[in-house]
Amino acid sequence: MNFTLSWQLLAVASAVFAAMTAILGKVGVAHINSDLATFIRTVVILGVAAFIVSVRNEWQRPMVGNWVGWACLIASGVTTGLSWLCYFRALQLGPVSMVAPIDKLSVALVMLTGWFALGEPLTLKGAAGGALIVSGTLVLLL
Repeated sequence: MNFTLSWQLLAVASAVFAAMTAILGKVGVAHINSDLATFIRTVVILGVAAFIVSVRNEWQRPMVGNWVGWACLIASGVTTGLSWLCYFRALQLGPVSMVAPIDKLSVALVMLTGWFALGEPLTLKGAAGGALIVSGTLVLLL
């Protein structure tokens, strides 16, 4: 499999960065209010994203009339913000070794939504993987 700029390589990089986010976030919220920590993180992300778009010369005029895309991106931003607020508060209250894995229950929820709402194929391998994620989360919760 060729990992050069593949979705698989990017997904692995995302997992590595998410792990670093959990550890750094846990240390960060030890001395800062979790809501303020989320705000600081959001400002940094905005700066990093603006830098990358600028360096890659990817600024473009928004498409007029694509209200579904805009609505979904805005809703995604709202749900991301709510997720981060909950995540940082959970990190402040609980052990990162429990919070981060439970947070990853989102993977199974995304798989279900992909199958039911987006019509993505349901495979035995995917169903087994999703079931293992849910099982692992239940083990941590019980």
